This record gives sequence, structure tokens and C-alpha cells, in this order.
Amino acid sequence: MSTQVVIVLVLTFVINLISTLSYAVRIVGVRTGRVAISFALFNILVLISRTANGFQAPLLAKTVENDIKNGVSHNEELFRLIILSCSVGTIIGALLVPTFQRVLSKAVMNFSQHRSIPKLILHGLSKGGIIYFRENLTMPNKENITGIKLDRDFPWKIFILNVVAVGILTIGVLSAVYASYSNPDYRTTASNLSAFINGFATIILFTFIDPYLSSMTDDVILGTCSQDTFKKHIVYTMIARLLGTLLAQILFLPASKILAWTATWI
Repeated sequence: MSTQVVIVLVLTFVINLISTLSYAVRIVGVRTGRVAISFALFNILVLISRTANGFQAPLLAKTVENDIKNGVSHNEELFRLIILSCSVGTIIGALLVPTFQRVLSKAVMNFSQHRSIPKLILHGLSKGGIIYFRENLTMPNKENITGIKLDRDFPWKIFILNVVAVGILTIGVLSAVYASYSNPDYRTTASNLSAFINGFATIILFTFIDPYLSSMTDDVILGTCSQDTFKKHIVYTMIARLLGTLLAQILFLPASKILAWTATWI
């Protein structure tokens, strides 16, 4: 396995880890009553995620370019492995959510006092910050899974839409880059067609899922929704994200073939 491939796998893992941890931000926001500050502090990690995302696609495209030059007509196993790293990142992120809640809650309260991001970062990297993280390292409560009931109150519509949206977003860039194997003459066009797929998933996320979670966040703050109910729905969202990464394994090849065909006839 080349160094480029290892880097892509690590970057993909980090991107999905941070995306999963983002669900904890809403919980911290309603617990501390400081939703805006919670998201502002989490944006530090978002910067890391976006930076990783910026390196991921070019490195993956370079791997495909080298394969095509060497006469390799496909490398499906590599892309399957990358999608698997999405699932692993999601699982690890879900396991770290309780710990991250405690750490971020502490960060929010510290920032409310000192109002300095550099001081907060230095404190987090200090011996005291590392000890605090270690002391608050905890596993998720089993009741979050055993308490799931697929009854009439289960948000089936939002859940299914979330699974589909995550599945599409997971393979958006990957399918576009993989389409280069099927259509090497138009590989530049094909690799730029990820927006063709991601756009649909983004519409679902910002039209249905994000407003749904945002309204629930406001309801908790206003006292019309309990924190336990809110946490339960966050768990549903994380499970939907994991299922979405598994669905991506099924969508991957069909999407790449569609994009390869589209690159020719666009």
C-alpha cells in the first residue's frame, strides 16, 4: 500500500470522525445554554476536516492517474477500503461522543470566561488539559441503543432521508474519481462531476435533516422537548450516518458508471 493511499485513508477517517462528533455539539449547546459558542469552538475542528478534505481528492486522483498510466483498468478494492474507513471513522466518532461532550462543555465554560481561542487551545494541549481528557474518557451508555423503539414516534422519514443523504455524500467524490477508470479520455470531466451527486444529497440535508435537528435544539432550550428525547434523536442520526456509509458500498459502482457516461455526453 502506497504512502498516498495511507494518507487518503487517514484523511477519510478524520473527516468522518469529525462529522460524527458534530452531533455532540448540539447536545453541549442545550446543556450549557450556549449553542452559538459551542458551534464556534467546534469550527476549529471543522477547519481540520475541511483541510483534510482539500487534500483527499487530489491525492486520490493522483493515485488513479498513476494506475491509468501503468495500465491498471480498475482498483475497486482500494475504493471499497476508503468507504470502509468512513464507516470506521463514524463508529469511533460515535464512541467518543460522550467524552467529547464533556470536553467541549468544559471548553465552552472556559471560553465564556477568558474569551480567547489561543488560550483555550494552549490549555487543551497542556498537561492539565490532557489529564482532564483522560479522566473524562467514557463509553456510551448501552441504554442509548437498547432503548431504541421502532414505534410510531420513530422519525422514519428523517431517518431514511439521512441514510440516503449520507450514502450519496460518502461516494460523491469517490465515484467521480473512480469514473476515470471507465472513461479515461474524459477523466478530468468525470472527476469534476462530484457536485452532480453531492448537490442532491446537500439539498436533502439542508431542506429536511438540518432544520429538523435545529428545531429540536430550540425546543429543548425553550423547554418543550426533554434532553433525553433530544439525545435519543441524536443517536438515531448517528445510526443513520453509519448505515449511510454502508449503503455507500452499494451505490458506489452504479454512481461511478453514471458519471462516466455523463462525462461523455455532457
